[in-house]
Amino acid sequence: MAAPANKHIGDLNGKWVLNKTLSDPTEPALALQGVGWMTRKAIGLATVTLHAKQHQAPPSPPSTATNPVTHIDIDQTITGGMQGNAERRCLDWEARAHSDWLFGSVRGRTRWATGADVRGWVAETYGAFLAAGDEGGEEWLEEPDGEQTGPEAEFGGPGNTHVLNHVENLDEGRGWTATQVWGFQKIGGERRYVRHVVVADKGAKKVVTMKMVYDYIPE
Repeated sequence: MAAPANKHIGDLNGKWVLNKTLSDPTEPALALQGVGWMTRKAIGLATVTLHAKQHQAPPSPPSTATNPVTHIDIDQTITGGMQGNAERRCLDWEARAHSDWLFGSVRGRTRWATGADVRGWVAETYGAFLAAGDEGGEEWLEEPDGEQTGPEAEFGGPGNTHVLNHVENLDEGRGWTATQVWGFQKIGGERRYVRHVVVADKGAKKVVTMKMVYDYIPE
């Protein structure tokens, strides 16, 4: 179902299911990330659910700061007996290493972003698809946002309507990058939680874009 009015980028708490009818196929991006054929096919057939918890707490290591920042912790479940993945996003733009069975060894960082950021330096640095998607596609829904803040600006301030995440793979022979912008769009007349994703191989010789659209599931 559509996202209720009380769900927004500042409150993603709850259950979200990937809507495969409204989303792009995941297989091209997973293939570029080195995920095996059988796993890609299984994910393509499965129902993928995100269980999100968003809260304030001091940053995770390696940061030694003590002031609270936003954390978005997501546990993923996949039908068919496949192990789900976990997302631990600390929105302070600090690089953190992580390793899992699906994507290998990676280093990622996450921060808030305004609409002006996404249309400006984010699109210029990581790809225009993050700002606009496909030509003629839906636009991001945004509250009146502040001016473009730049990549090192203060986080979590007024006007932030998006989450930006950038990950680089550290495994020898892989070396891909994946960048996501999260936000909300009106699709088919209904407000939805959406992720725009750009995946590039080492050296950005090949790039895959993907739009992921989620249904909100009341609990």
